[in-house]
Amino acid sequence: MRGMTPQTVLLTGASSGIGLATAEALAARGHRLVLAARRAESLAALARRLDPSGSRVLAVPTDVTVDTERRALLAAAEAQFGPVDVLINNAGVTVERGWWWDDPDPLRVLRVNLEAPIELTRLVLPAMRARGRGHIVNIGSVAGRAATNGMYSASKFGLRGFSLGLRRELRGSGVTVSLIAPGFVRSEMTASARLPMPGPEIVARAVADVLEHPRREVIVPRVYALLAALDHFFPALGDRISGLLIRRRYDHREGEQ
Repeated sequence: MRGMTPQTVLLTGASSGIGLATAEALAARGHRLVLAARRAESLAALARRLDPSGSRVLAVPTDVTVDTERRALLAAAEAQFGPVDVLINNAGVTVERGWWWDDPDPLRVLRVNLEAPIELTRLVLPAMRARGRGHIVNIGSVAGRAATNGMYSASKFGLRGFSLGLRRELRGSGVTVSLIAPGFVRSEMTASARLPMPGPEIVARAVADVLEHPRREVIVPRVYALLAALDHFFPALGDRISGLLIRRRYDHREGEQ
């Protein structure tokens, strides 16, 4: 555990991609895990693999957009392990094909990526503040710094603002807030991308490290920090680079049929 006391970690979106890799990384460092995702079978299989004894990893099938399920998730976590020390808001979706305005329910992106983290944070904060310790880790995106998709970027810009504002609101309370902002990494969400990408393990390591050495915001891979800076200081150049990424990210012919 690198000298760190094991903590109880509630992780959403744990059944695949960044969430799965993060669950593996945190289990390897000895943390107690409460894993949440909608895919019950995949989640249960992951929990058994990480902890055959069933004493350190709890799987709780959860739709994070449903209030009753969010509350049941927290209740299950507290019943099994006691207070939640760390909340990792990782669950995320995007409009996979075509343009967001052609999607029948584009606002689900905001419900999963922004509303659910806010509501889960609201549920865990009272106990964290009462104990004077805790850590909220939000998985944002470089798309929350350099916009590439209207609806997805709206959710991630919002999550970044929420994270940075919450960090200031909680200053001096003992509760830490961190934002991890990945660029393109291999996952189900980027399966159609035509870009060279590292695996989700690079994000998992960043999450595990920030629990030991808290930071306000971490961009991974680091090269994407350059894209964020270019977009901020040279927006016209950012338009050109982001446009290229959008064309390589999506096969728009699928959305135009």
